[in-house]
Amino acid sequence: MNRDSIYNRKLNWRHLKALNELFVSGSTRSKIRDNAYIEYLVSTKRLIKPKSGNLNILEAQSSFASFYENNIREHYDLYLSLFESYGIESDAKRRYLEEDIITLLFISEHRKNLRQELSTIRTFSATVFKGKGSKYLENNLSLKNAVCRILDIDDFPEKDPKNLVWRFVVDCISPAAIVLCENLAFLKLPWKAKENNIELWYVGGNNIAIIDDIQPSKFSLPIYYSCDWDYHGLKIYGSIKAKLKVKGVDLKLLSPPSDSLLLPVGSPNHNSTWNHSIPLSGLKSEDFSDQQLNLIRALIQEDQWIEEESNDLIELMSFNQITLLTQ
Repeated sequence: MNRDSIYNRKLNWRHLKALNELFVSGSTRSKIRDNAYIEYLVSTKRLIKPKSGNLNILEAQSSFASFYENNIREHYDLYLSLFESYGIESDAKRRYLEEDIITLLFISEHRKNLRQELSTIRTFSATVFKGKGSKYLENNLSLKNAVCRILDIDDFPEKDPKNLVWRFVVDCISPAAIVLCENLAFLKLPWKAKENNIELWYVGGNNIAIIDDIQPSKFSLPIYYSCDWDYHGLKIYGSIKAKLKVKGVDLKLLSPPSDSLLLPVGSPNHNSTWNHSIPLSGLKSEDFSDQQLNLIRALIQEDQWIEEESNDLIELMSFNQITLLTQ
């Protein structure tokens, strides 16, 4: 598991501002060792250390600059540009989570689509801020205000539109493969897909009827499915696989790497459980390889699941032995 990935390092804007200050000025007074990733940079990587004689000041070490350039600077500049573009407050008091800033970037990229099918705040929160719960935006006023600024709305409507269908696509010039995603996590980091000639589709989680309206010529490339490895994620995969089979398309499921993080099914905001009373929790065994069946049985037995966004897209493709033409 990549400790430096955006979804694993759990930084917020205050942490990111302080790391940029370390890069620009060489030191910071910001108290940021409350974050496990930054403590890792201090204690294990030794890229940062407390100043001798004044432990309240952190100083960058000689190798910190190259580390920052390779892992953080591009992201920080992107986030700051987003805030400045929409007049969103970005002082060090703001504690937007980095993963939420990534979601704000996604909202900005797809604002036209999101405005056309504008949902209630709870539907929007549960779908776009997946895993945070339907009340997440209601309980985070600064983040809600940032979303409203980007969408150029005063507030969310009280009712969902009649036919709420979101289909998001990350295009690239010369796609070598298509990956259908159950969740939005990979689409929020589009540069990884583009750099590796992967076209990403999000077709609405369980709302898979939109598949029927996609013209067959769109499926000329090899097509794969990425999802949460829980009952609902794998059930949806089986349903889409059946729909595409009618169109003469073979959908292949991406298996998670062997070092993937295993979570209990009782994780916060996770509402999918295994049915232990029927074989394979009711999933169709013919939809999976022998190796995949072994993993599913182990997850069922231990009441565990694997979250899609805990994996890196390119590592996922590599683990499944899919060769892509990097630009």
